[in-house]
Amino acid sequence: MLKIAVIGLGDISKIHIPAIQANPNAELAAVCDLDESLRDTVPDVNFYTDYQEMLNKELLDCVHVCLPHYLHFPVTKACVEKGVHVFQEKPLSLDTQEGLALAKLEEAQQAKICVCFQNRCNESFELMQQINASGEFGKIIGIKGLVTWFRPKEYYEVKPWRGTMEHAGGGVMINQALHTLDLIQLLGGEIDSIRGSIDQLLDYGIEVEDTASAHILFKNGAKGLFFATNANAENSSVELEVSFEKGKFTIKDSVLTKINREGQKEELIEDARMPGTKFYYGASHIKLINQFYTAIIHNSENYVMVKDALTSIKMIDAIRQSSEEKRIIKMEELQYANS
Repeated sequence: MLKIAVIGLGDISKIHIPAIQANPNAELAAVCDLDESLRDTVPDVNFYTDYQEMLNKELLDCVHVCLPHYLHFPVTKACVEKGVHVFQEKPLSLDTQEGLALAKLEEAQQAKICVCFQNRCNESFELMQQINASGEFGKIIGIKGLVTWFRPKEYYEVKPWRGTMEHAGGGVMINQALHTLDLIQLLGGEIDSIRGSIDQLLDYGIEVEDTASAHILFKNGAKGLFFATNANAENSSVELEVSFEKGKFTIKDSVLTKINREGQKEELIEDARMPGTKFYYGASHIKLINQFYTAIIHNSENYVMVKDALTSIKMIDAIRQSSEEKRIIKMEELQYANS
C-alpha cells in the first residue's frame, strides 16, 4: 500500500484527493497547507502546516504537489531529496533553467517525478496519437491549437501571485494553455524554430501576458499555429486541429472528429467528462495518477517524466524571447542559452 500525501489544498487538490482515495493501492496519509482553517476538510488524515515537518514525521511513498508555480521546484526538490516520489501539478517549472535543474535532480536521485499533463490521457488525444502512428493518413502537415478563455480581474486579485512573473512564470501560456502546447509538440515532434508574440489585451495592471500567439516550424517540415487568450467573453472549448496529407481531425468540445471526403464531420470518440464547474480540467487526472502509482510499484518509466514536460516550458520561453526580440528563435539556440 502506497502512503500518499498532498501539499496544497487549493482548487486542484479537490481533483487529486478523490483520485487518491479511489485507488486500491494507495492510502492518503497526510495533507499540508498553511491555512489552519482547512484542517478538517480532509477527515481522518494527519494535517500539517509545514511540509518539511510532514516529510520528517511521515513515512511517505509519494507526495502530490498542488501549490502555486513558484513553489513547485523547492518543494519537489525537498521531497525527492528525501527519497519520496512526486506527482507534481503543472507547470514543471517557472522557466527552462529551473526545468533543467529538475531534470538533473530526477537523474541524480532515486525518486520519480511525474508532471501532471493529464490531457495526454484523454481518450480523444490517445486515439489521435494512434491515428498519427498508424500512418494511414500520411504525415502531419499542420497543427492548430486554440485556447480562448476568460479570466476576470478578480482572478488575479484573489491570488496576486498569478499576475507576477516571479511567482507565476507567465500568464495564459503557462497557466491556461500549457496542456495545449504540450499536445502540439507531442504530435508535431522535434521543434526547429518558433516565431511568437505576447500581449496584454486587458487592462488588469498585471505583469504576465493574457494573450499569446506563435508560428511553430517542426524539423519534419510540419507547421504549427498556436493562439491563446484570457480576453474572451467566456471559456470556449479548447480546439486542437491536425491536418494530415490525406485527412483532417479535430478535438473540440471533448470530441475527436474526422472530416470525411464530402466535408462532413464524423465523430470518432468522446472524452470521459468530469462534472462540476471545473469540467475544463478534464477527467483524466485519475488515469495519470493510477499510471504513476503503477510505475512506482513496478519501478517502470511509464509516466510523464521531467524530460517529457520540459519541451512545453522551452516553447514558452521561445515565444517570450521571440516576442521581445521580434525574431525567429531556433530551439537549439534557446537550449544553449539556458544550459
